[in-house]
Formats: sequence, C-alpha cells, structure tokens
Amino acid sequence: MARGTRRITTVVVAAGMALGLAACGGGNINSSGSSSAAGSSAKCGDLRIAVNPWTGYVSNAHVIGYVAKTKLGCNVTYPELKEEVSWQGMASGSIDTVVENWGHPDLVKKYITDQKVVVDAGPTGNQGIIGWYVPPWMAQKYPDITDWNNLNKYADLFKTSESGGKGQLLDGDPSYVTNDEALVTNLNLNFKVVTGGSEAALITSFRQAEKNKTPLLAYFYEPQWFFSETKLVKVNLPKWTQGCDDDPKKVNCDYPPYTLNKLVAKKFADSGSPAVNLIKNFTWTNDDQNKVSEMIANQNLSPDDAAKKWVEANQDKVNAWLK
Repeated sequence: MARGTRRITTVVVAAGMALGLAACGGGNINSSGSSSAAGSSAKCGDLRIAVNPWTGYVSNAHVIGYVAKTKLGCNVTYPELKEEVSWQGMASGSIDTVVENWGHPDLVKKYITDQKVVVDAGPTGNQGIIGWYVPPWMAQKYPDITDWNNLNKYADLFKTSESGGKGQLLDGDPSYVTNDEALVTNLNLNFKVVTGGSEAALITSFRQAEKNKTPLLAYFYEPQWFFSETKLVKVNLPKWTQGCDDDPKKVNCDYPPYTLNKLVAKKFADSGSPAVNLIKNFTWTNDDQNKVSEMIANQNLSPDDAAKKWVEANQDKVNAWLK
C-alpha cells in the first residue's frame, strides 16, 4: 500500500492481531525477525527478506521465503522494517531483498543509479492502485460522491472529533507514501487528513462504516484481499498524467498505476546464492497474492502456513521460479 513521505510514481490486516503478527513493526536496519529453516545450506546460506507493514507484502515475503527454505535450503529471516529503512538495509548489507517495491524514484536514484548498491530484480507481476475510497452504502446513497468535484458538498458528512470542523480523510500507516495532504490543499477541498495508524485500522474502519452506515472517506489500495469481502468504491480524482505529481507540493492529480517490483542488494546479487534467481523469477498475480493475504488476515493462518498451502496448490508456478 504510498507511505510518510509521498508515494512516488512508477501504496497497506485483519483485525489487528493478524497483521501485527505478520508484518507491522517499524524497526531499523539491524532488526531481525523470526527465523525458520531446517538448517542453513552452504550453497544458499542466509536470506534476509525485509518485511514492510502491509499484508500483501507479507504474502510475497513468506511465499518466496518458504520456497527458499524448502527447495534451496536457505536460512530465511524476516526483519520487519518500513520502506525507506529497508533500502538503507540493502545499502548497509543487513538486508538482502525487498520483495514489493512501490516506486520511490528518489531512492532509486540514490541507491541504484548513484551508489549502485541496489539492483532492480524485475516485476512481481502485481499491479498496484492507490486512491480514495468510500464504503458501498455511500456510493449507493450518494452516487455523485465518487466525483471529487462533489466532495466539498458532502464534507459535513465526514466531520469527526479529529477533523477540526472539516471533513475527515482517513490515511493509513504513517510510513506509507501519500500525496493526500497536497491533494486536499491543491484541490481546495474542505477536508483534513487524519492518520488511522495501520492497514488493520483502515479495514476495521471500513467494516464499521459499512455495517453501521456511517460516512467514511479513506486512503486505500490494491492488491488487497479485503475487496473480496467488501466492494469499496473508488473516488475519481483528476486523471493522472505523466509529470502531474513530480512536485510533491503541487500534486493535484490521482495516483498513477504502479508496476510493483523486487529489489536485491548488489552484494547479494553477486553472491552466487540460488535465492537470487528465485527472487528474480518470482512473479504472480494480484489474485494469487490476495489468496495468501486472505488466509493470513481472515483465516488466521500464520504467514508460513499460508505460504505452504498456496505453494502446495501451485507447484507449476513455483517450478517456473526455480528454473
């Protein structure tokens, strides 16, 4: 899921516990997460996969990690880190890979182009969408609310104790890159951005809003398993065009489509580890990711158990990654 600094072109589960166990954690580049492997292999050795705080990322990380452990004998750990800190970890040598990157051209320039310490490992196959959403009941009752031009007309509906007399726009984890502050200002909207705190908090808010028929306008994103439960409706912001969001202070357009990709530390890429090719070859669909995420978030499976279940049901895809 755009995060703390703005989400830059190319984002966020279950009710609290599932995501907390799966991914949440800010950490620093020296943090270490849970480790599970039958034993390290001289051929593969350690594989340190950064885990950023949203369930879709957790799904990528643990499916790759499960295959690396069971097929390649890697000793896999999952340090829980925010996005920018994960890049710093690859640069410092404490992180080997980031397995769902949402753009960050400033970090691409710094670590890939200039310092040459991080390598693009190719697309994940996932297509990312970020935007503003309302619960289904609102779109049904107020059909024109999905046009941003009409948001001020409905601003009073969204007032909360935290929004200072304006309509509330609920954002997610503070580390998510978002253009929302600039959008509210530049589109002259009578709204205030309020931080919700996590992906789990956003989902809980949408569930309550739909159940109780209370107004909610919030930042959200795809791929996202929650859409299989509740068909949130996206608000149409001014159409994104190339360059419209280059200046973070002047952004006045919708978020762009994101082709999500993987990253590996240059030192790791040159190490000869078989896990490098696994990561480069890894690709799946939004539907694949959502299936694993739903198992973690809604069925209360551990990330490793969800990964195991998906891998056992999709051996053809896994075999292609191992070629």
